Formats: sequence, structure tokens, C-alpha cells
Amino acid sequence: VMYKQKPFFIVFEGVEGCGKSFQSRKLFNNLKKKNLSTIITREPGGTKSAELIRNLILKDYFNKSKKDKFDKYTDTLLYLAARNEHIKTKIKPALEKKKIVICDRFTDSTIAYQVHGKQVNQNFITNIHKVILKGIKPNLTFVLKVSSKVSKKRLLKRKTKNRYDNFSQKFYDKAQRSFLKIAKNKRNYFILDSSKNDKVLEKKIFHITSNYLKNKWFYLIFITPQKLKYYLV
Repeated sequence: VMYKQKPFFIVFEGVEGCGKSFQSRKLFNNLKKKNLSTIITREPGGTKSAELIRNLILKDYFNKSKKDKFDKYTDTLLYLAARNEHIKTKIKPALEKKKIVICDRFTDSTIAYQVHGKQVNQNFITNIHKVILKGIKPNLTFVLKVSSKVSKKRLLKRKTKNRYDNFSQKFYDKAQRSFLKIAKNKRNYFILDSSKNDKVLEKKIFHITSNYLKNKWFYLIFITPQKLKYYLV
């Protein structure tokens, strides 16, 4: 099958230990094998300056005293600051070069953790997003759903842990419910069970992505050149 290179933004979402970093890497390798110009990145982070912000956020979790911890709005602003850098210097330029961008976490994580988890005001985030997203939104989002038993086992095996690997099971369950709620009835969201995190899941993700990559161009052939630019932005 001929794949025509075009800008395409794929996001993996889910709780810690759901296997999204593993599966996003697998998809990246499978797309590279098809000679498609693809980059893989993550949030918070993805660029030098955004990774510095990531370290700040992750370190903060290990502050034992409540009094030394960031306020939830400071925490949220740091995530959004990292996202602004990431979009400006990495995601947007890559999409403008018609690359496929695979990102481990994006805006849905902010909604699941900050809004649903920490009760940060959603409008506060939406208003900042209006400015920093520059109209960029994922073409395709995979939400990986995992059983608490499996995610716990995976987290225990991790050599390097960050703040998110240390939350209570109750927190993860709540976050997973939030991700499922966000994804519900949305056309370009796929909820996939990743408890096995095997070749079957890898193939399924690649198959869904391939279909999207093929169909989008098939659809665009019937669009006038004036409209074409709009679809590619």
C-alpha cells in the first residue's frame, strides 16, 4: 500500500504502567520501517527546556512536607509552560514538515490528572490552551486501559521511578476512569486493553494507524485545492 507522507499527530494516553511508552515506541519503529518520516516525543518534556521543567515537576513530588510543595495551579502552569515550549519548538515544526508525530501524553493527561484529579478549574486550562495549542490537536488518540494488578506489577519492576509511579491505587483508578470518560464516543479515540501489552496489541495499533493514514488521503483527493490547505494545517 502506498502511504503518502502527511502531517499526522498521534497521542498515547493512560495511567502509569499501562504500557503507552512501550507501545508508542513500537508504533514509531513500525512506521519507520514503512519509510515514513516520524518523530517520537513525550510530555511533560520533549525539548531541552521542557525537560528541565519536567525535572522540576517530578522533583517536587518527593518533597515530604506539604508546605514545600507546589500549589496545584503552580504545578499546572509548569505543565502548560512545558507544553508551550514543546509545541513551539518540536511538534509544530515537525507537522509543518509533514512528519508524523507520536507523543506519549498530551492534553488529556492534564484534564485527567489536574482537572479530574486535583480539581483545577477546567476553564483556566482551556483558556491557556487556546493560546498555546495553535489549533493543534491529535488526529488519533490511543487510550490504553490496564488492570490495576498488571499496572502495579509493572511499576514495581521499574528501575527509575518518578512521582507518578508512587501514587495510590485509588488515584490511578480515578485517573483511568477520567481517561475513559474523555475518550467516550469520540470518533478518533481508541480504547484498547493493554493488560497483555503483546504483539497483538502492537499489530492492532499499527493497523488502526495505517487505516487512518490511508483514508485521510483518499478523502482529500476529492477536496478542492483551496480547501486542501485548510485540512493540512
